[in-house]
Amino acid sequence: MIPFRENRSYRRYYQDVNIPEEDLVKMVDAARLSPSSRNIQPIKFFICNDRELNAEIFPNLGWAGYLKDWDGPVEGERPSGYIVLLHDKNISAGYSCDHGIFAQSILLQAVEMGYGGCMIATFKKEALTQLLKIEDNLEIILVISLGKPKEIVVIDEVKEGDIKYWRDASQTHHVPKRALDELIIRPKRG
Repeated sequence: MIPFRENRSYRRYYQDVNIPEEDLVKMVDAARLSPSSRNIQPIKFFICNDRELNAEIFPNLGWAGYLKDWDGPVEGERPSGYIVLLHDKNISAGYSCDHGIFAQSILLQAVEMGYGGCMIATFKKEALTQLLKIEDNLEIILVISLGKPKEIVVIDEVKEGDIKYWRDASQTHHVPKRALDELIIRPKRG
């Protein structure tokens, strides 16, 4: 398996499949070992695999902006774990691109372990901060939902510039990607 090909934004999971804490820690360790801008390492991680707390985290998240008629996964298809990325303002005033690097490392590690996940940047920051009892020096910057994927996600070619993901009648999730030739800029000779 090539993890980057299997690493999709999974939004529906087998909710009853628990993610052991040691697996969440292994995912965070993948982030910890990743490159960090100026090696500042200003991001901390809140991990959760507690069913009751997961149920309280869930309504504070936005799920799929392009799927207007979908409010997120139904009970039984919700995440069985979360990793919340936190900016430690005591370490640095900013975090550059670290959150993206760390999130990708977490998701690649998750795929390698048989899980899937989704980066969620739409969330109720104040409510989530209070719920998780996050200290004042820490700011939530990204939430990663995790679980054993219950959906099929396929990659399609972009047609007529439309990059919006969608679901077909069988609930297969389609993600249009631009053609490789469209993305590569080569030097002009002569």
